[in-house]
Amino acid sequence: MKYYIKAFGLICLLNSIASCNKFIDTKPEDYLTSTNYYTTETQVKYALNAIYSTLAHYTLYGREMQRMGLDGEDGFYNVVNTYDGVKVYVVPSVDPNVADFWSTCYTGIYRANLLLANIDKPQSISKESRDAIKGETLFLRSYFYFLLVSNFGDVPYVTEPTQQVRVPRTPASQVYKEIIVDMEKAEELVLSASQVGFGGRINKSAVRGVLARVNLFRAGYPVYDSEGYREAKKWAEKVINDQEAAHALNPSFEQVFINYSADLYDIKESIWEIEYWGNNRGTFKEGGQIGAYNGIRYTGADANYGYSLGMVNGTGVLWKKYDSPASLTSRDLRRDWTMAPFSVSGNPAVETNRTINEIYQRNCGKYRRKYEVVTPKDNQYTPINFPVLRYADVLLMLAEAENEINGPTPEAYDAINLVRRRGFGKLLSGSVNINEFDLSGLDQKSFREELQDERSRELSFECLRKGDLVRWNLFGVNMEKALKNAQDSGLPSSMDHAIRYFKNVSPRDIVWPVPAYEIGVNRELTQNIGW
Repeated sequence: MKYYIKAFGLICLLNSIASCNKFIDTKPEDYLTSTNYYTTETQVKYALNAIYSTLAHYTLYGREMQRMGLDGEDGFYNVVNTYDGVKVYVVPSVDPNVADFWSTCYTGIYRANLLLANIDKPQSISKESRDAIKGETLFLRSYFYFLLVSNFGDVPYVTEPTQQVRVPRTPASQVYKEIIVDMEKAEELVLSASQVGFGGRINKSAVRGVLARVNLFRAGYPVYDSEGYREAKKWAEKVINDQEAAHALNPSFEQVFINYSADLYDIKESIWEIEYWGNNRGTFKEGGQIGAYNGIRYTGADANYGYSLGMVNGTGVLWKKYDSPASLTSRDLRRDWTMAPFSVSGNPAVETNRTINEIYQRNCGKYRRKYEVVTPKDNQYTPINFPVLRYADVLLMLAEAENEINGPTPEAYDAINLVRRRGFGKLLSGSVNINEFDLSGLDQKSFREELQDERSRELSFECLRKGDLVRWNLFGVNMEKALKNAQDSGLPSSMDHAIRYFKNVSPRDIVWPVPAYEIGVNRELTQNIGW
């Protein structure tokens, strides 16, 4: 979007030449290796950009993560003729999307390891700049490991820029400890959110908020280290109490997502977002595919509206979590923005309201291409940014951690109720009865259940739900509920794929298989149970 992360063209930096012929003089001046690169501040910034670019790759946030079953019971893959693959929970160990996810994360880790090994080389660089780059790199490496450990369980943990492939899996509990250690180091080094000023670059608030998330995973299944709740609360409070950053909810839930499409930043709400730029035309190309695949389906010829295949839909389970499920009108304004209440067709594009019987036909509505300001709009590539950490999430993490430690205290209620008020439009100018939808009087169990539903209402289609279900040890139970709801919904035959999607789920799906190729080249690896 407005802040363009320049793609780093030097994808592979070779550390050394294994051998050479004595007749050949091999010291070319135009050949870059890790020994003659990383000598200037510009070069190390390019190397840092290459790590960010890896995270934005289409095999991760750029496209595929939105189509890999990470929405839990809240969504499903809305493509009729797809019968196998991680997209529909029929996951072979040779699944290309799973293999790409693994290899792309390790590409990011390798790039980070290279930069960390060479960060002290440049002489003409200020301490503040060097520290910030080191902090961002430490954090990003740890975040790649978080993506890996939360989706595969035990994974090889490597902190040196080595090409060694015979590395065993490190227990998940140890990986989480290493992630936390490095993220805490990063928190001391990176710039503050107010200094950075936009959500596309790692800042202290981003590190603190993700530390809260990582610690909640550490506290849940399968690690079950209860100290994680106290640490999660500590880091969430650091974000909330940061007077300089002054984070706050945008009064309008809709505007949060319009901003991602319209090249607008609001770091008070959107603390960390994956950035994309342009429409994949011209010399510089850094477009993503957010909205083109997981948006509101429109395949017509109106170029002003924005083409989308609409491959991700909401479910009846998600619908029922919102206020007034029997009505087309909900007081919770998030519902009809999250689950698009209309279909689109024609040229010019016309929006036609869906009926109460078309719940499963509703596309994910958060990433709306009609609000893009970059023209012409490409059919595949968009400038829409993807949210990784929002302030609403931080508030809900605080509420969850506090409830697990002390029960539903006023601090827990204040946090969740603020998110609810925004959802019901009570933070908008002129609102009355602002406490109308506040929670109160719940016991710890009831608060926990309400909190779990509130995370769906607020954060669905942001690649967080499956991870939440797994750490709560509710994945199997909730996916079974989603199957029953789909079966009981009287869906037409054209929507049978919604039932098939949830019917495919099995207990092994709490993690993905270690890619068969990786086991083939690394004999130290073992496979997850069930594959």
